[in-house]
Amino acid sequence: MKTNLAVRYRIPMLIAGFISLLCGMYLGLIRLGWGLPLPAHTSLTLHAPLMVCGFLGTVICLERAVAIGKRWAYLAPLAAAAGAVLLITDAGSSIALILIFIASALLCTVSINIFLKQHELFTFTLLLAAICWCAGCLLWLTGFSLARIMPCWMGFLIITIVGERLELSRFLRPTQGSKLLFVFALLLFFAGAISATRSAWPNFQLLSAALIVITLWLMRHDIVRHTIRQQGLTRYIAIALCSGYGWLLTAGIIGLIFPELSPGTSYDAFSHSIFLGFVFSMIFGHAPIIFPAITKLKIPYHPSFYLPLAILHISLLTRLTGDFLFISSLRKVGGLMHILAITLFIVTLAAAALYSREGNKAGNTQRNKK
Repeated sequence: MKTNLAVRYRIPMLIAGFISLLCGMYLGLIRLGWGLPLPAHTSLTLHAPLMVCGFLGTVICLERAVAIGKRWAYLAPLAAAAGAVLLITDAGSSIALILIFIASALLCTVSINIFLKQHELFTFTLLLAAICWCAGCLLWLTGFSLARIMPCWMGFLIITIVGERLELSRFLRPTQGSKLLFVFALLLFFAGAISATRSAWPNFQLLSAALIVITLWLMRHDIVRHTIRQQGLTRYIAIALCSGYGWLLTAGIIGLIFPELSPGTSYDAFSHSIFLGFVFSMIFGHAPIIFPAITKLKIPYHPSFYLPLAILHISLLTRLTGDFLFISSLRKVGGLMHILAITLFIVTLAAAALYSREGNKAGNTQRNKK
């Protein structure tokens, strides 16, 4: 008996996630100093919640719901999408926070369900990632500042990605020692996240040390060390992931050098090395696989996928240069280039999907004529 939700019901939630992405990027431009109109009753502090909870939270919940194949699991992306829409429209911010917290709690429930069915280190890691999101949302709901919540939300995204890479690393048969090192890295991260969250202004030194250990572990044990030698989509994914690891390592180094990160400079460089450099490199790499699973639309590989990926990295280099040289114009240009890279990537994926669909239609027509 089929229990998975039909694609036509998934699409509205995915659209809500992309609306959150667009609104979050728009607010990000205003925060950087671009003189764009700000809608009434809209707070610039919504930039991070819309990106992390509205967009990434919805997409990750959707991906997990598709994987588990249970209709009740779709309540998580539905709650995340609804909460994001309420944040955007300011129709009831307290209700929005509650809905997003419910989404995070439901993701924990889904992750527990998956772990109980498959007792593996990677499923436990994905559960820990969901708990990070839930903890951050609970702190947000109880009035904690976003600066103190960020370590939890960083953990949600970083550990989710690491857990998914850990799943694939099983094919390389990691040793018991490498697994123990991975567990140590997770413990170090949680110690750093707890320490940062408890401080009035977070100190990210311990968390940054964990990021470096995690990155080195990934570089040594991820299957991309082998797949990067292949061609086509497999090589593209490997290059996207390796570049993302470079940005995660960069964030760790920044956090060690500047443990008490300064707003607008080192904190901006640290956070965006993670959220843009690492997370969006992973999104760019995995999107040709994830979105077809959600939408049932085939996205064939095309070399043009490299262009938005390259622009993403150039934009982040530009932004970080502006951060450390205190050149606001470079930060603004870098922010604008972020949006260009992400928008171009979405258009590229859509064009590839449309081309594939039209090609299939033409092929079916030819076969019917025969």
